[in-house]
Amino acid sequence: MNKQLQALINECSNMVFFGGAGVSTESGIPDFRSVDGLYHQRYPWPPEEILSHDFFISHPEEFYRFYRDKMLCLNAKPNAAHLALARLEAEGKCKAIITQNIDGLHTAAGSKHVLELHGSVLRNHCMRCGKFYEVSAIEQSQGVPRCSCGGIIKPEVVLYQESLDMKVLNEAVEAIEKADLLIVGGTSLAVYPAAGLIDYFHPGKLVVINKTPTSADKRADVVFTGPIGEILF
Repeated sequence: MNKQLQALINECSNMVFFGGAGVSTESGIPDFRSVDGLYHQRYPWPPEEILSHDFFISHPEEFYRFYRDKMLCLNAKPNAAHLALARLEAEGKCKAIITQNIDGLHTAAGSKHVLELHGSVLRNHCMRCGKFYEVSAIEQSQGVPRCSCGGIIKPEVVLYQESLDMKVLNEAVEAIEKADLLIVGGTSLAVYPAAGLIDYFHPGKLVVINKTPTSADKRADVVFTGPIGEILF
């Protein structure tokens, strides 16, 4: 781990990590906005439109074609950043991980207190009866996956036009308010309302780790530019 970052972690008593897509790109999962991201790939519709609530309702087959192809990265494994954060939690330093990612890799790495702002591909429910389905039900189905009752199975993922889970959001706000060290990593801080969470951080040390500049750089105590796995591990 970077020595300056390690010193800040040693001094803190309540560290919180807030991360985005850049945490998982080192596991081979594409983000949206980088040069190789989903926004720069060509589909009949823009990814942002495909991943919207209206599109899911009106074009479920097209939604699931894209979703299976690009959103289900089930062979991905936790990388150095995920493992470092799990270790910091086990050591009693990291009190919460707040993530915009939907891949479940923080939990797979061993972290216990993970707040998934945008849900998870690993959880799926029938829209009619509420029955729970593992991600394998989506992966192995053809066309639109349906429940035994006939209802459409929907991933527990927050689509565009949908609201965040208020319970998860409130827990995230509470965690950030209590933190004396907030590490923001692998996020461009461009997606709201998630990006606005750092405004709840009161006096303490703010660290930003990202490959490109973010809107929080000017207010940060320390900014690290580079792969988050190398800096954190």
